Amino acid sequence: MSETRNVLTDSSRSDQTSPNILLIEDEPGLVLTLVDRLNSEGYTVETVSDGNDAVPRATSETFDLIILDLMLPYRSGSDICRDLRQQGLQTPILMLTARGQMTDKVVGLKLGADDYLTKPFEMIEFLARIEALLRRPPFSVSGSNDRYRFGTVGVDFRSAEVEKDGKPVELSAKEFQLLRHFIQHRGAALTRSELLDEVWGYHSMPTTRTVDVHVAWLRQKLEANPRPSSF
Repeated sequence: MSETRNVLTDSSRSDQTSPNILLIEDEPGLVLTLVDRLNSEGYTVETVSDGNDAVPRATSETFDLIILDLMLPYRSGSDICRDLRQQGLQTPILMLTARGQMTDKVVGLKLGADDYLTKPFEMIEFLARIEALLRRPPFSVSGSNDRYRFGTVGVDFRSAEVEKDGKPVELSAKEFQLLRHFIQHRGAALTRSELLDEVWGYHSMPTTRTVDVHVAWLRQKLEANPRPSSF
């Protein structure tokens, strides 16, 4: 097991203002490169290289973002992502995947990853994805109405639970956030760009199909006769 804590030495920044990132990656060269760049951008970074240590480390303190490699020793990133979400951890997760692992990307998103990035990637895109995830609205309930029902579907915002026909429906963290946004803006015509901006926090990535994938999953789980998404 290898674990390293990297703390900024710039006295003009404090731990309270520096986003705390957990990097779960086992390639030493990539870890060194990413940590150096993230530190230079003002982030505090901790690293884990062993899949068995990932969940205990991720739940031992509060992180603002988790960067999770899909292929790790002993446990896969998908298993780690699933366990973190099952434990109720809502920290944004950026999953790193090797080129050609499209099936694994889809599985990762279903298990609760907020976004994915394919290796090799450009540093500018890596940093943009991080900024977007850190800008996303916090996972919290606002207002006095904690429950909402439409048709045979019931939503409990406080417990983040959904049921259909009296039976529980399993949603990923991002699927629940998307559903909540639809409910809060019911009656409004929402575009893909608006959803990327409000739910994912993206401001300059119009080509992503992430919205379409999540909307399709929601419809499959909640609608009696799901129809293709259109934006």
